[in-house]
Amino acid sequence: MKYFYTLILSFIAFYNYAQIQTGTFTTNPEFFDADQEVTITVEGVNPNIWSTSDLYLWMWYTNSNGVESDSPSNGQWSNSDEAQKMTNNGDGSFSFTFTPTSLFNSTDISEIGVLAKAKNANGDKKTQDYLIPVGTYQVNLNEPTQDLTLLEAGDQFTISAESNLASNFELYANNTLLTSESANTNFSYNYTVNSDTDFELIANHTDSNASESFQFSAMITPTPVEEPLPSGLKNGINYEASTPNEITLVLEAPYKEFVHVIGDFNNWEMDSDFLMKKDSAEDKFWLTIDIPENSSWSTDFLFQYLIEGQIRVADPYSTLVLDPYNDTYIDETTFANIPDYPSETTEIVSWFRYNEYDWEFTNFERPDQEGLVIYEVLLRDFDQNHSFEALINRLDYLENLGINAIELMPVNEFDGNISWGYNPSFHMALDKYYGPPESFKAFVDAAHQRGIAVILDVVYNHGTGQSPYFRMYNDCNGCYEGQATAYNPLFNQNDPNTAFQFFNDIDHTSTFTENWLDEMNRFWLEEYNIDGFRFDFTKGFTNTPGDGGTYNASRIEILKRMYNQIRAIDSDAYVILEHFAPNAEETELINHRATTQSDEPGMMVWQNLNFQYNQATIGYTDSDFSGVNYQNRGWTTASNVSYMESHDEERLMYKNLEFGNNTGSYNITNLNTALERMKMAGAFFLTVPGPKMIWQFGELGYDHSINHCEDGSIDSDCRTSPKPIVWDYLNNNNRTDLHNFWAELIKLRNNETIFKTTNFSVNANHDFQKIIKLSHNNPLDDDVEEIVIIGNFGVTQTSISPEFPSTGNWYNFVDDSYISITQTNQSISLDAGEFMILLDKEPQGLSTDQPQISQKLSMYPNPASHEIRFNQALEAVMIFNTLGQEVKSFNETKAVNSPYIIEDLSKGIYFIKAKNKEGKELDLKLIKE
Repeated sequence: MKYFYTLILSFIAFYNYAQIQTGTFTTNPEFFDADQEVTITVEGVNPNIWSTSDLYLWMWYTNSNGVESDSPSNGQWSNSDEAQKMTNNGDGSFSFTFTPTSLFNSTDISEIGVLAKAKNANGDKKTQDYLIPVGTYQVNLNEPTQDLTLLEAGDQFTISAESNLASNFELYANNTLLTSESANTNFSYNYTVNSDTDFELIANHTDSNASESFQFSAMITPTPVEEPLPSGLKNGINYEASTPNEITLVLEAPYKEFVHVIGDFNNWEMDSDFLMKKDSAEDKFWLTIDIPENSSWSTDFLFQYLIEGQIRVADPYSTLVLDPYNDTYIDETTFANIPDYPSETTEIVSWFRYNEYDWEFTNFERPDQEGLVIYEVLLRDFDQNHSFEALINRLDYLENLGINAIELMPVNEFDGNISWGYNPSFHMALDKYYGPPESFKAFVDAAHQRGIAVILDVVYNHGTGQSPYFRMYNDCNGCYEGQATAYNPLFNQNDPNTAFQFFNDIDHTSTFTENWLDEMNRFWLEEYNIDGFRFDFTKGFTNTPGDGGTYNASRIEILKRMYNQIRAIDSDAYVILEHFAPNAEETELINHRATTQSDEPGMMVWQNLNFQYNQATIGYTDSDFSGVNYQNRGWTTASNVSYMESHDEERLMYKNLEFGNNTGSYNITNLNTALERMKMAGAFFLTVPGPKMIWQFGELGYDHSINHCEDGSIDSDCRTSPKPIVWDYLNNNNRTDLHNFWAELIKLRNNETIFKTTNFSVNANHDFQKIIKLSHNNPLDDDVEEIVIIGNFGVTQTSISPEFPSTGNWYNFVDDSYISITQTNQSISLDAGEFMILLDKEPQGLSTDQPQISQKLSMYPNPASHEIRFNQALEAVMIFNTLGQEVKSFNETKAVNSPYIIEDLSKGIYFIKAKNKEGKELDLKLIKE
């Protein structure tokens, strides 16, 4: 079971260092001027969680005009400058000493912002932001502690403040002076609240012009109208094209007293006209809002919920959101016309826009589960444009490979832009970093037209601090850190899993969670027409304390219920669990059925065989991958989605080249030798009956480490960092030979019914000699009836006697030749790395020509300002203006992704005529910025 522990350890590594930590910051002296030396100290941060021992300060400052600027010695987010490395004090704290004017090279500094981080902070290896006022005159407002305080009529409201220097205080209520205090360092006042009141407290230093002011409010708790929720309304946003001038919002919020809707329509302020009605029996708030025709919010409806006047959250069921920090980094070519974030509010904003999509392909027949060949894609690292449109342009390539399913790593909204996606914040919103909803639908449509299913990787074990339901019910009044309270309907107050704790744990035992999860699944299936799910870390779907490694009956019932609901929505949707629990538990799960239909396939589970297959490819022992045979687990159905690589394992080719065995002239660390061994691995993987998965570019021998950093170094801190995109591999014939051989294997697998047999064996327990045998259960006249696969994974010659089922001439699929078998126990000599796929007859209807790798020409970026690149090798590129005049040309042959400099062109629209290596001319349009 070493493969199990390998995956779990890597899983721990990712989640541990992706966690934001909350530090306690102090300054010495407490108050300081910009030209005065100050020491910042942080406590409560454990850098070991991020797999490092060092901390660095990331700093910025705000001037008197409110303009922010970064420290010039910050370095890069993925590589902090050593100038801002903190000193380890040896007591769990870290410090950094500096003079603001010198560090920032400015004298206009009113506030400093800091956070502590790992040297490479990719994956949120950082603390929260901490803001420090600059200036020796300081005033602190002690009470109230929040901008808005809710009270009942007649309640006392205490206002108190203190300053470090003698001050004159003035308190205003609704712009009327209430009271004042002269030449004092303390201020306190009790006010009886009988109506909503806005306060301002002003403190002026008695001996200078220094001044501080604070604004806050007290509000009489409003009473929402009690009215039952109209039938047919669901949680979240309810909109019908037949009634385009109204939208109804529904928020399920147990224990909350009142909720307002805020947006452009009320200047993002609390307004009694937008106090939501309440259905106490359903624990839901709802409000129908009229949308004026041709208003700015009739096309882009932006809103938030203001919970009890204090916490601003987006709708938990948002389908799109606006992010004040990350949206500016999304390219216009990826997602055009994203609305500007409204300056009147803070936090994530819900964005609703109505878009109709006419599905072009509505009769898609999903591939049988047992015949799935899944291609796992992290879109960020698959195409330079990281968009659904770019993925559509790659479908020809994937279709030629022969895969029949694409599994997308999470594309729902996650914290930040650069991520694997396992840090989800809005489980029903599409992350804009990959493109708009209509592009995602177009991708699904285009995949279906090619016979390719689309499977979504989704994360229901946890959510980040940005998740609305976490912020609505935590112990820090809506902050991103803190802890869920006992009243939280979705998240556990404490994670019961003692070993694997990721962000905020979802409580799968609650009815609230069941309804929430069912709605999430329904949405993705019905709105985007996807074909199924891969559920991340389902071992965590329990409240039973422990590490999740033992049989758990309650967890099984939770997953069965979830599966039954999916089957009720979509009768043949794929359900794949990343479970890695005891075999008895996985056996019970894959044998469960929601109906009595004999052809219902049931759930599938991930099976990690990375270690075993890699031991084989590098030519060492401990390489028994016979677990790829589902029958070896005592199963009667092919329910194990087996893989040699996934997003979570080291790449086979990287280890081949780094650690490959050798003897004499045979050396696995040689690139071409390593690629040949990948052919052999494919022969002993893709031919085994049952669903299979390939990690992106595995078919081309991807050899960059999973820990590859953007600067080219190898470091575990870089595990989730962006990786090289390697379409230039297509220029290497040895790599395309690997691709073509795998494509041939997949085509053979798809064409020959013998690969659906239950009569087969995988004998891989020998260190280097591996044998697979398949016998057809019910052959027809032209069917291949017997297959024997033999391979030498060692580095010296060996002989194998596989015990053939019959004598005669056997067809070797590897080199399109025949071999004569005169005795069933005949021994065959194999050189190091040699293998044979022997069939009792030559397959019919299977071309021996290798499939050609082709792809649609695409150009990026577009719009562009400095350079453009192409996804094909080109011999000539000519650029014409709108008058048809040639303004620039490139006549030299250039490889894939080579830059073409266009910075000398004026802004405007141009037309490009490109000629590829085959002499085909292709036309594109360019927007020059």
